[in-house]
Amino acid sequence: MTGPRLPALAGAAAALVLAAASMLTGAPAASAAPVTDCTQWGTTELQGGEYLYQQNEWNSESEQCVSVDPDTGAWSVTKSSFSLPTNGAPATYPSSYKGCHWGACTTDSGLPLRVDELGSVTTDWSTTQVDSGAYNVSMDIWFNSAPVTDDQPDGTEVMIWMNHRGGVQPIGSRTATVQLDGRNWDVWTGPGASGWKVISYVLQGGATELADFDVKGLIDDGVGRGSINPAHYLIDAEAGFEIWQGGQGLGMNEFAFEASTEPGGGGTDTQAPTVPAGVAVTGATDSSVSLSWTPATDDTGVSGYDVYRDGVKAGSTASASFTDTGLAPSSSHSYTVRARDAAGNTSAASAAVGATTAAGSGGSTGALKVQYKNNDASPGDNQIRPGLQLVNTGTTAVDLSKVSLRYWFSGESGSASYGTSCDYAVIGCGAVTHRVAQAGAAGTGADHYLEVGFTGGSLAPGASTGEIQLRFNKADWSSFDETDDYSRAANTAFADASKVGVYLNGALTAGTAP
Repeated sequence: MTGPRLPALAGAAAALVLAAASMLTGAPAASAAPVTDCTQWGTTELQGGEYLYQQNEWNSESEQCVSVDPDTGAWSVTKSSFSLPTNGAPATYPSSYKGCHWGACTTDSGLPLRVDELGSVTTDWSTTQVDSGAYNVSMDIWFNSAPVTDDQPDGTEVMIWMNHRGGVQPIGSRTATVQLDGRNWDVWTGPGASGWKVISYVLQGGATELADFDVKGLIDDGVGRGSINPAHYLIDAEAGFEIWQGGQGLGMNEFAFEASTEPGGGGTDTQAPTVPAGVAVTGATDSSVSLSWTPATDDTGVSGYDVYRDGVKAGSTASASFTDTGLAPSSSHSYTVRARDAAGNTSAASAAVGATTAAGSGGSTGALKVQYKNNDASPGDNQIRPGLQLVNTGTTAVDLSKVSLRYWFSGESGSASYGTSCDYAVIGCGAVTHRVAQAGAAGTGADHYLEVGFTGGSLAPGASTGEIQLRFNKADWSSFDETDDYSRAANTAFADASKVGVYLNGALTAGTAP
């Protein structure tokens, strides 16, 4: 998340003066000397104006200094001593960008481009990182409903976290893990501070550089999740460091970003891969299902597969096999697979195959109940915000990984896809999972439910998870009518909730289902 940029004109004016002097004397233009910038909003043209460096110190007034090479585009932070808490916004986002951002457009960027017309999006991105402070190494890609805007983009913000340190984390909560371009990424989703959509891809293990990296694979994944509107425009990309603490010594060695309607191999590719055949279940445990299939074929090559569980995307893989994890024991599911190529063409879904997880091994005993409070004063806005906490009233500890909660509601009209977020949890939002699922033939006020689970841990006798603040919305941000929702109540302090279900090993143990 970053604030608006206001381009400075001094760098451009200086460049024009140098160019004019060169024409008058007949001498070749000399290489630009390194630029030192210690201003809050300073900008420097890079590589002839194709890129722009921006100080972008949008949440602090402490002095930040950088040394910028206008010819190569490299830059480094020479002075920075920020000390903001990591549970809030960063102090600054020094970065290089290409495209049109807040109305300031770089030269010959090739942007904007409609998402559904993208054939290839790649980056070469190399950084210098330090072992102190709190920061991320992030690329910020913005989408907008119109080709250009001079204000906050109204589409999605995609953040690619190549690395991070100091305990910082993306907006929202972790909702999935995918394999893209041969790497494993954690997917985080949630609205930004002003309500716009944000989806973040966090590289597991981190890195200092990404060479010839397939950014389009991440964009395609975001489209598949309903987070990016394919009719919107990719308007700009920027890369740098969001800094909360420290920052001195961080540097950009290279940032190249290329987007085109042409696929990477050249030519226009409109042919979709063949449908994956022979999808089969190769194994199942009490919490996972393993699948394999015959590889699909394509005129330019298959780049990956998307696996759908019960009609919802469960993950992606580059190989012809996949293991779906985090499932409830003795639960039944239906799987289909789609193949995609580098140009973004996607096959039809495979034939469905059914699978049932094994029965749980037991070991979780105790009497559980859920308590609820209403954190949403308006029943007619575009978000639902239940507060939940789980209490163990029994005499033995409970394995939280085997517990899930269901809050039933009605989606009414609008998008059938949902975004979910954890705003706060005493046990940490990273320990909480959440998703919206269709409730089948449930009655009025309960055609969907928010399912809340836990990544692990144990709940001691007499203990509570403490408050978990949750929030969810439809993908199109249309309004709800919560007045008849099955699980909703008016209480604004925690009270026992008979209409919120508690499931242990997939079986309802407390509360009543609709």
